[in-house]
Amino acid sequence: MSSRNQSVYRIFFTSQGKAYEIYARQVSQSELYGFVEVEGILFGERSRIVVDPGEESLRNEFGSVRRLLIPYHAVSRIDEVDKEGAGKVLSLPTVASTSSPLLPPAPPKG
Repeated sequence: MSSRNQSVYRIFFTSQGKAYEIYARQVSQSELYGFVEVEGILFGERSRIVVDPGEESLRNEFGSVRRLLIPYHAVSRIDEVDKEGAGKVLSLPTVASTSSPLLPPAPPKG
């Protein structure tokens, strides 16, 4: 096999209030404008006695996904790495929103 087929990519992206770190065999520009296409998502060994909850969460969410399309603006970084690592899912802190819309300042009296 060529070294191109052996490539492993680490992708960092955010979606729906979570930060993801996943590993995959293929990453490319999607035919669908504005998206990164990820195929061949890699997961750690299932035979381990200790189960990593982050890795298991990724497997539950993406285990049946053949091709993942991620919007460009959600991708933070893509690295080509020597070998796969443990994927991660992190909850991002939520930002408190204001209940009323912002109003422009009142004009000066005078």
